[in-house]
Amino acid sequence: MSSTENASYQAGQAKGKTEEKTSSMMDRAKETAQNAKDSMQESGQQMMDKAQGAAQAAKDKISGK
Repeated sequence: MSSTENASYQAGQAKGKTEEKTSSMMDRAKETAQNAKDSMQESGQQMMDKAQGAAQAAKDKISGK
């Protein structure tokens, strides 16, 4: 193998490793983003449930229940 072929081979190897690492990092970023989204939705639902409970308690208090 000539030095040019060797250099070309090494460049191809480096490119492949870089693409693989990039893909892996993107997958982790997508997973992290999805987990954050899920967490925010759950927190939002809990806040809505608490607000509805507080509103119902206020209505009950006003109506004398």
